[in-house]
Amino acid sequence: MNKIMLISVLFSTIAATAQEKQLPSSYTNIKYDSAGRLFFTKDGNQFYADTAVFKYSVQQLLGAAKGTADGVELDFKNFKGTATYGIIPYGLSPHPLPVYRFTKPVQNGKLTINIKTDFRDPYDMVGWQKSGQLSFGYRLADEKGMIVFDGIVSIKGTSPFEVVPAIYEGPFVNTLYSKGCVISFETSLPVPTSVTVKKKGTTSTKTFTASSFPQTHHEINIVGLLPATEYEYDVQYGSLSQTYSFTTAPAEGTRKPFVFAYTSDSRHAYGGGERMIYGANGYIMKKMIALAHQQKAAFVQFTGDMINGYTSTDEEQQLQYTNWKKSIEAFWHYIPINVGMGNHEALGYIFKDNKGIQKAFIDKFPYETQSAEAAFQKAFVNPVDDLVSEDGNKYDIDTANTDFPSYKESVFYYTYDNVAVIVLNSNYWYAPTGSTDAGGNIHAYLMDNQLKWLEKTIASLEKKNSIDHIFVTQHTPAFPNGGHVRDDMWYSGNNNPRPTIAGKLVDKGIIERRDEYLDILINKNKKVVAILTGDEHNYNRLQLSKEVPIYPENWQGKKLVISRPVYQINNGAAGAPYYAQEQAPWSSFTKAFSVQNALCLFYVNGKTVSMKVLNPDTLNEIDSIKIK
Repeated sequence: MNKIMLISVLFSTIAATAQEKQLPSSYTNIKYDSAGRLFFTKDGNQFYADTAVFKYSVQQLLGAAKGTADGVELDFKNFKGTATYGIIPYGLSPHPLPVYRFTKPVQNGKLTINIKTDFRDPYDMVGWQKSGQLSFGYRLADEKGMIVFDGIVSIKGTSPFEVVPAIYEGPFVNTLYSKGCVISFETSLPVPTSVTVKKKGTTSTKTFTASSFPQTHHEINIVGLLPATEYEYDVQYGSLSQTYSFTTAPAEGTRKPFVFAYTSDSRHAYGGGERMIYGANGYIMKKMIALAHQQKAAFVQFTGDMINGYTSTDEEQQLQYTNWKKSIEAFWHYIPINVGMGNHEALGYIFKDNKGIQKAFIDKFPYETQSAEAAFQKAFVNPVDDLVSEDGNKYDIDTANTDFPSYKESVFYYTYDNVAVIVLNSNYWYAPTGSTDAGGNIHAYLMDNQLKWLEKTIASLEKKNSIDHIFVTQHTPAFPNGGHVRDDMWYSGNNNPRPTIAGKLVDKGIIERRDEYLDILINKNKKVVAILTGDEHNYNRLQLSKEVPIYPENWQGKKLVISRPVYQINNGAAGAPYYAQEQAPWSSFTKAFSVQNALCLFYVNGKTVSMKVLNPDTLNEIDSIKIK
């Protein structure tokens, strides 16, 4: 072997060895070949991971806008379809949305807009011809008419025109508490930004800055405010600004009446138009949050399956997340929308045979940057708690390295007055094809470290005199009723399903783990009012009591003692295709089952809680009950 060949082999060996070291020890039966391709082995056969190619990305669909003498040119690369566009009336409407006026084909991936002719009088409703400032929105639809992306372009000048940074996503009110919140947004170009806040009706201001250097992702921490107070906030980005408002949370334990909203499952559906924006049902989601805002909800909790997901690239995942966020953006300017993960937020390696048949799907790694959890954390701004990951659990065979994704911003809790909401991730480290071959977690299973965190968190909240009511939410029902009786925390009464870590099944099966979870919620505290779930695309409620049958026939395991009643309120009716009711042991105790689109509104008044469920599309009442 000559010296050049020897060096080539050496470097190939080093590269392959480096890649081998990147494999998490929590997985088995996956390897890299000498060319660096990842494959999965089953029954002596090798199945390679799909080449991770995305059809569209946010960066592509922002269009690389350039100013011209007459307007703007946008280059969407290989996109084929049409663009509809119109002026955004910032400052003239509390919920500024594009007023679409023109439609043009996108030719060879490019779009040319003549601002001087298209937006002249009588179409200049914002006075850009005098101010020299204009923002317009554009909506891209593919050749089949499906909406793919909503973008924004901001310009200054009257000829020639200069493209300046635009806020294409946000601003959003996040992690609201009694003394502040986090304002987040995304800009089309890097720019330094700040937020100026003032108590409504006053002139004294406070200014907060995320960073002095230009960037496109902005999170600005607003602190030092008064509880239960309305504030106007002005977002400055370059030469432009937008103004909205938010109201801080009351101090804990104030016990003044308030309402909050809950729903889940909004991946895109049938019917075209905004019901099928790429990845999300924007039609119903916009109505959901508009109704919550109209009902003066202090916050909205949305737990899982916001998008179609099941992707293999972060680019594809982020585009779908952006489309979901854009559908409710106009109301998120004012009230926080707290989100949790579901199974459709899956992002991973997809292994297929030579006929294209899927053989395995596992959470992507490196976990810190490529996993479903990392993509979710990148897309949303949620509270950060002290639960790190499943590293260090008793099945972890490599305690020196990271073998599991982070829980950061997908498992957390927050409080509002005398209510605490605990958000769990029941699709953590999710392997959609099952766990036994390569490893991973099954649908609906709460793994050990998360369960310990839940028990510790509830015990802490139980001791707080300022908290009267705890709501626990995870995507998957403990007691499925329609669409997921075959899995969730039931698996048709089969306790065998469970995660596989480093080639070994964990000790507890799904029903045993369900009972451990319920024991914490029911018997180890007195404040948990209800479990808020989704996954099944319907609305229903079940009051779990000792009279409700919850085990399969001939169950030989230990049975849970139910010392007090707790509600399971399932609302997966935010636009995903519906599921009808199925039979389960607890079916006769399931009430108010409906496949209508539904928004749950919880009215908290001191020590009492009641719930009303409305259809946001027709505004009819679906259900109403006093919970506590």
